[in-house]
Amino acid sequence: MQRLLAWVDARFPLTATWKAHLSEYYAPKNFNFWYYFGSLALLVLVIQIVTGIFLTMHYKPDANLAFASVEYIMRDVPYGWLIRYAHSTGASAFFIVVYLHMFRALLYGSHRKPRELIWILGVLIYLALMAEAFFGYLLPWGQMSYWGAQVIVNLFATIPIIGEDLSIWIRGDYVVSDATLNRFFAFHVIALPLVLLGLIAAHIVALHEVGSNNPDGVEIKKHKDEQGRPLDGIPFHPYYTVKDILGVVVFLIVFTAILFFAPEMGGYFLEANNFIPADPLKTPEHIAPVWYFTPYYAILRAVPPMFGSQFPGVLAMGIAVLIFFLLPWLDRSPVKSIRYRGPKYKIALTLFVIAFIGLGILGILPATELYTWIARVLTVVYFAFFLLMPWYTKNDSHKPEPERVTAK
Repeated sequence: MQRLLAWVDARFPLTATWKAHLSEYYAPKNFNFWYYFGSLALLVLVIQIVTGIFLTMHYKPDANLAFASVEYIMRDVPYGWLIRYAHSTGASAFFIVVYLHMFRALLYGSHRKPRELIWILGVLIYLALMAEAFFGYLLPWGQMSYWGAQVIVNLFATIPIIGEDLSIWIRGDYVVSDATLNRFFAFHVIALPLVLLGLIAAHIVALHEVGSNNPDGVEIKKHKDEQGRPLDGIPFHPYYTVKDILGVVVFLIVFTAILFFAPEMGGYFLEANNFIPADPLKTPEHIAPVWYFTPYYAILRAVPPMFGSQFPGVLAMGIAVLIFFLLPWLDRSPVKSIRYRGPKYKIALTLFVIAFIGLGILGILPATELYTWIARVLTVVYFAFFLLMPWYTKNDSHKPEPERVTAK
């Protein structure tokens, strides 16, 4: 085995890669619960790829056959129901762990110098994941899939000058049709998974280049021993690989409980209308996207049209996503971790979380006048978190950061 390993190492950096990214990659010794979600995101990615491969073996990307092929998978393919439900549950699980992963960055300042590029790559992963979920949502060819895609693609038509041509290019037709289904299938199965894998690889390489952040926001590379090893760090393997196994076990218990007992999750993971074949002549009474898009959908509906165009809402929705890219430069606090920040940031972050969850709930509900006004207030709170950040982070009180990481 040693001779075989030496032969491989002479031709491929196998041992060097293992050392650089696992056995000799030193991570802070004070990781806590919030640091599970990065590895869990990788686990869900594997689940999605594996289940997706098996689904494509039986799925037909044809407007006349797509819905029936999904029914065939659910009813006649051995364990097809398990594969389909694992994939649909995995889509929601992916967004849950990614949202928690991003929230941890906001807690401990993981977007701050020298990790700006890691954060940018992470936001790009988030955008690619949103696109992947959107393209995959049409594939079951149910009522909500069809009309949801119709509504979202039509939003692009509101963009001045290029809108109409852009929406036709996305659909491949003047309406959502077989051509749309085929190109969405190609993007969902081939193009975007490749983009996601490339971005995730770049995200991990960038992370390991500058080192992981920690709950104290202290750079562990400042204090090293004679061998150049961080005094406040421990090898990622075996310490954190073993710790991550605990997180994986707990996650899989919850995941399988949902998978076997509540895969539709009361209509939030799989809507009732999506078990009805797509009918271009019959619009569902209430069209809403899947829960992980609803905060932005609520922002879209909260902004009133201008000159009969919904473009201001579309613009606000786009800015609400893209503004995350600016976070490393909007945050002016002298400390990174929320442990040492003052009350202004803590209050702002709490209000932002409340606004995000509130908008998510409102995006599912019908747009009544009361709900629309609540959504407008929450939209203001959402954008205020970012736009006022240079002021309240710079003028906030703070405690001095410790020189070394704490045992907490």
